Order: sequence, then C-alpha cells, then structure tokens
Amino acid sequence: MGWFKRLKEGIQTATKHKKEVPDGVWFKCDACKETSTMKELKENFFMCPKCHYHVRIGSHDYFDMIFDEGTYEELFLTLKSYDFLEFTDLKPYKVRLEDAYEKNQVSEAITVACGKVMEKGLVVAAMDFSFIGGSMGSVVGEKIARATELALKKKIPLLIISRSGGARMQESAFSLMQLAKTSAMLTKLAKAKIPFFSLLTDPTTGGVTASFSMLGDLNFAEPNALIGFAGPRVIKETIKKDLPEGFQTSEFLLEHGFLDFILSRDQLRSKLSDLMDYLS
Repeated sequence: MGWFKRLKEGIQTATKHKKEVPDGVWFKCDACKETSTMKELKENFFMCPKCHYHVRIGSHDYFDMIFDEGTYEELFLTLKSYDFLEFTDLKPYKVRLEDAYEKNQVSEAITVACGKVMEKGLVVAAMDFSFIGGSMGSVVGEKIARATELALKKKIPLLIISRSGGARMQESAFSLMQLAKTSAMLTKLAKAKIPFFSLLTDPTTGGVTASFSMLGDLNFAEPNALIGFAGPRVIKETIKKDLPEGFQTSEFLLEHGFLDFILSRDQLRSKLSDLMDYLS
C-alpha cells in the first residue's frame, strides 16, 4: 500500500501503511535491509534475526505467542461496525468497512481472546493496524468494555496490546466517546484490584494513547515503537521546530517516565507470567 497525506496545504503527515505480516518465502527487514527467510522470522517471534527489529504482526500472532500451546477462546466475534452515520469522505464508510473485511482475517480493529499463560488465566485484547489503521470506533470500545467485564467476572488480569492510528473519524463523536467509555470500565478493574497490563506497539497514537493504552497498572512497550498523541511529523510542522532525537520512541518515553519498561517480544510470555505471580 502507499503513503497517506492531507489533501490541503498546511500540515502534512505521511504514514507508511504496510502489511502486518509479509507474504512469501523471503523477508527483507525495513530497519537493517538484511534478508532472511520467513521461517527464520517466525521462529524468532517475528523479530528480524539480524537486528531484532520488531515486525508488525496481527492479533492472532500475539495470541499464539502468549497463550499455553497457542490455545485460546476468541470472543465477541459477532460485533461488527456499520455505517450508522452514512459518512463519506473520499469513499463511503460502508465501502471502507467492506474493503477491510475482504482484506483481513479479523472483523474489527481489535480482537479479544481468553486463555492461560503458564496455567494462569488471562484476557487479551489485541489491536490490528491492518484494519482501517487500527482506528478506534464504537465496536473497539465495546469489545474493550466486554473484555474488562470478563476479567472482572473471572477475576483474572487483562492485557491490551495497542497498535492504532487513533480515533475513527468516520464515526465522529461516537468514536471520541470511546475514550471515556474505556477509561471508565478500566476504573472498575482498578477498584476490584485486578491487574491491567498495557503493551504499546508500533504505532500507538491518537485517542488510544489518550485513553486506555496509558492507564495500565504497568505500561510497557516493544523496542523502538512510535508512541504519542499526534505524530512527530505533525508536531514538527505545527510548532516549526526540530524535535529531540528519538522523540516519541519507546526509549524516549521510558527515559522521561511515561513507561515502566521496554520488553522484547521473545520475553513477553515469561514476563507476563512473572507479573501475574507477583501481583496475585
């Protein structure tokens, strides 16, 4: 896919929208440009075998990594977005949804599953950037609310894996309402003293950053992930000043106190198990 930018003069932003898991036999790393096989990439937790660059992956890839023997129950599959505002920008929202359903194995920008991590129960809600840029609409908010309710009912921790371009503009204020909705639901989890872990991956921006992704009892991120409200290009072109080196990367945010730690993907499962043991 190509690059996106504003049609009008002024602030311009470009985001490379790429497939989350490359097809074929060979993989060329976007970071070091070295080539390896897809088999090597998958065996290395979808990290480049040469430089450990974390390739964008989908929700089911995370589920396979996290849950015991890759066994889990996928939930809330009947929830799907629809064009209740009959919104049209460059194309009708209804058409965008149809395109997203056709191109993806998931039915929304977030997928929820429940399973066990080293015999300990865990609810995981993982976002898919390939579905309309991981944008947060009303169904994303509802799935997070239901995932939170399930964690409350089962009295087990919740993990949300964020990867998003922000709120879904085609749903207008209904999308923005999800910031308050998800935050309120997570408050219930906090009052019940049930752990909520927030994993931020590349990219985590917009309304997701302004709501649930920064509300974890522990907020942690994959290496070199872009994390922020507005993207660095937008900020730079707005304030007309150069930004600090590494601005809005995981490492920059850790240094400035916005993250608790950075976690390589191959350590995710064991770290989650340790955290659940410690917080229980």
